[in-house]
Amino acid sequence: MIPNHESSVSSIRRTRNHTKFTTDERGVSEVLGVIMMLAMVVSIMGGVWVFLNPYISDFEDNTNWNNATGIADRLEDRIDVVGDSPNGTGVRHKLSMQKSILQQVSNAEFWTISADLVAYDAITLRSVSDYSVGITSMNETARKISIETISQYWELTFPATDGEVIAQHDLTLNSWYIITIYDSEDLPIHRTISYPISGLKILTTLASGEHEINLVNNARIEHFYDSSWEISDYPSVIFEKLATQGYRCSILLTNIEVNGSLGVSNSYGLDILSSGTITPFSGQSYNLRFSMESTLAAVITPQYNELWLSEYYLNRASGTLDTFSGLAPYERLSGIDGITVETNGEPLFLDVSIQQVVIER
Repeated sequence: MIPNHESSVSSIRRTRNHTKFTTDERGVSEVLGVIMMLAMVVSIMGGVWVFLNPYISDFEDNTNWNNATGIADRLEDRIDVVGDSPNGTGVRHKLSMQKSILQQVSNAEFWTISADLVAYDAITLRSVSDYSVGITSMNETARKISIETISQYWELTFPATDGEVIAQHDLTLNSWYIITIYDSEDLPIHRTISYPISGLKILTTLASGEHEINLVNNARIEHFYDSSWEISDYPSVIFEKLATQGYRCSILLTNIEVNGSLGVSNSYGLDILSSGTITPFSGQSYNLRFSMESTLAAVITPQYNELWLSEYYLNRASGTLDTFSGLAPYERLSGIDGITVETNGEPLFLDVSIQQVVIER
């Protein structure tokens, strides 16, 4: 029997075609497997990213907050050094800002401090208008008033009277000024100073919003976007008993002015310079009264007053105000009308220093 040649050839062709299809299917299967594996990896990585993203964001926020806190620490140290330095001296300091911006806070606080300089009279000053001051002398010893500003000086002599004297002037009191009252021998018997305090603000961008650190008058005030204001350091107001006799009240104010624009940069080279120190009070004083108003937020001033009056409140609650010595509210209990002192008849020595610091690039 002769074999069928065509049948054998067809069988070989079918075998070859089947082998070819099997190889193609295997290649397609491998590609699909790789694609599925990549899809699985991407899916897992996406899930991991979604899970870790809040932690990564919090880590970045914490890093940026720590950097801003470090900047505030270094600025405070340099300002403290320069504030105690002679006029015209200072330091050069470089800051790496990264996610933070440095800005000036103009007129963040308004301070008013007044005291009689002699024991034989009590002087009361009243602001009648922007260009006039009312003067009342209990024992009629006042004879002259002078007003000193950053660039001007004005004075007026008037006769003794048992009523209020209205002194009109032509000064523009848009910055700090010192009012001094004199007696007939031209000796100062009363002084009042009004001083606006400016400072610095460090703004840092976080995932939850902006965070700010305010460096104002030796105080540090922080605020997160979604939280309340926090005060970690307060202005320097110290009342202490002296070893000899009497008490001393020391008030240190630090004003920071920015000369020119700080701009926006990842790196700041700053000149921190001293403009000298003003000392309006240094010695025995009477009828002290001071007040402070913060413009940063409505909650700042009450917190300051609560700290300064904390001992008064404790003695008031325990019924021991008759023997209390320290800072006390002037008129209303909250301290909104100002703060005075109680010394139980012992002498009071008042020291007020105003450090003036200028920052420029």
